[in-house]
Amino acid sequence: MRNNKYFPTALGLYINYFIHGMGVIILSQNMNYLIEQLHTNKAGVAYVISALGIGRFIVLYISGALSDKFGRKPFVILGIITYILFFAGILVSPNVTVAFIFGILAGMANSFLDSGTIPALMECFPEAGSSANVFNKAFISAGQFLLPMGVSIIVSKNLWYGYSFVFCIIVLVINAIYLFTRPFPAINADKKEEVAVTEEANDKKSKFWIEGIALIVIGFTSTATFMVINTWIPSYGREVAGMVQAESLKLVSYYSIGSILAVIVTSILVKSLIKPVRVVFIYPLISLIMLIILYVSPTPTICLISAFVIGFAAAGGVLQLALTAMADIFPSSKGKITGMVYSASSIASFTVPAVTGAISSNVSNVILFNIIVTGLGVVLAIVVNFRYNVLTKAN
Repeated sequence: MRNNKYFPTALGLYINYFIHGMGVIILSQNMNYLIEQLHTNKAGVAYVISALGIGRFIVLYISGALSDKFGRKPFVILGIITYILFFAGILVSPNVTVAFIFGILAGMANSFLDSGTIPALMECFPEAGSSANVFNKAFISAGQFLLPMGVSIIVSKNLWYGYSFVFCIIVLVINAIYLFTRPFPAINADKKEEVAVTEEANDKKSKFWIEGIALIVIGFTSTATFMVINTWIPSYGREVAGMVQAESLKLVSYYSIGSILAVIVTSILVKSLIKPVRVVFIYPLISLIMLIILYVSPTPTICLISAFVIGFAAAGGVLQLALTAMADIFPSSKGKITGMVYSASSIASFTVPAVTGAISSNVSNVILFNIIVTGLGVVLAIVVNFRYNVLTKAN
């Protein structure tokens, strides 16, 4: 990888996702400050967080299509600029309505970055495209690991909460200038290969209305599971388990350590040891068991263990592996299926914060909600695995 002439470009792309990892959790990490600034409550901040999912959903399809037409670099730069507007805008937002608008920009920035970065990495490293994209997850997790530590220092020193936002702005400005000067590979859509795959006869007699719908809904449940923990585990640790604020914020760091480890372990497992469809069942089951333990025994130690384990299981690539399983079961409809699964994930991104915010007067209700959603994902994964076994035997 390092000998590739596009390695410096890829490094800049990964830095964007390091900051994106911070952007995903920066509102929940600064919830108490934003409650005061926006003259609202936890539900109001959760409402702003839901805007990120709406923004992502709005431009999900069009940004990808335009990236194919106009190139990767413009959308990477557009994503950076839009993210800068979000970080700066939140700092000056006087109320929930204004903050919600900037939250939509953050979601749009996410889609812009995805539409430019993911194909660009595949084109930078055509022989290792999937591995190159796995590193995105690692950099996101690294950002989510370090931000809570930074916020904890800010809290303990009674500093202005906005320093964490300013840090993100500075890094993005520098990285935008850097990437603007870096070469990007020519658009290299292997259309012939894609056509060959999509035209492959689907002789598995798959049933979209059974395993297809199940996998699409898993796109929702898998996203919901880690979103709830990402957003609410600090509040749960503080209000239910009795942790002090600085320590409760660090729970997201333990979550991120788990997710980083999961990227490594999962990539090894699915390479030769276990089929992705099995992981789609095993990981949500682990999350479900840990959520139940967290709900019935809310202690600081259990919160710490739960954050790590759920970070591993929920953020270990279940969404991506669901896509892999979907492509295996429906080889002739990969593009369509990918859009459906990611649409379900985007819907979770804006509905879950809204729902959990509405029931957050008792944070235990949020964990109970997560148990129900994750349990649904486990049931659907059983259905998918059963159907997969049937299809495998039939072929």
